[in-house]
Amino acid sequence: MKNAKKWLIFGVAFAAIIMGILSMNRAMPADKNERIFNEINVYSPYVFEKRLGGLTIVDKRDGRKEKPSAAEVHLRMDELNKEWGATHLRVENSDLIILGDNNQTIVKIFIETQEERAYLHNFYGL
Repeated sequence: MKNAKKWLIFGVAFAAIIMGILSMNRAMPADKNERIFNEINVYSPYVFEKRLGGLTIVDKRDGRKEKPSAAEVHLRMDELNKEWGATHLRVENSDLIILGDNNQTIVKIFIETQEERAYLHNFYGL
């Protein structure tokens, strides 16, 4: 009987560790290609604003604010950037074209490597 209780305690502790690791992995934002992400991020309408309780996501276009939990703030920012990128980013040949709200070309960014192209495909679906 003592042996069964010991295994039960170890089993519960092991399950808690596994659940913690899985939730940490799920809360991690997607890997980003540094060069392309930084160049696109300049034109993204979403920015972080520091507040006492953590971070707020602000839409620069209309000032709308979202206050997701600290564990979800980076994931939510990724979701918003993907939604924006679906309508404002386009790949033509070796160029990434960033479009404005009126579908005008704002800037062209040269795609230098295959990794950058793969990032655009995986993250933004382009």
